[in-house]
Amino acid sequence: MKLYLLLSSGGRVPNDAGERAAAMKELTAWFGRLGNALVDGGAALTGKAKSVSSDATVSEGTAAAAVNGYTIIRADSLDAATGIAQGSPLVRSGFTVTVYETFKEG
Repeated sequence: MKLYLLLSSGGRVPNDAGERAAAMKELTAWFGRLGNALVDGGAALTGKAKSVSSDATVSEGTAAAAVNGYTIIRADSLDAATGIAQGSPLVRSGFTVTVYETFKEG
């Protein structure tokens, strides 16, 4: 099986502590349902970033679309990994999840 990187973007992180706790509980439950397919539950990102260009110049911010979190899973194919991503509670909450196939076997 290969490893796949799921990057989340967009969506809305709840401001209310109770809503955040409920969202985290739902995400944790989804991780539990993934079982051995879950490699790294990842983390939410703060949005603070710097980019390093090919000439080693550093700039504030990102060189690509803003990403606000990641997860690493294992699956038999890109289609299978995409199917797993479709079940993410983040998708139901308005986030977009982009699935990247890696070269790494897992």
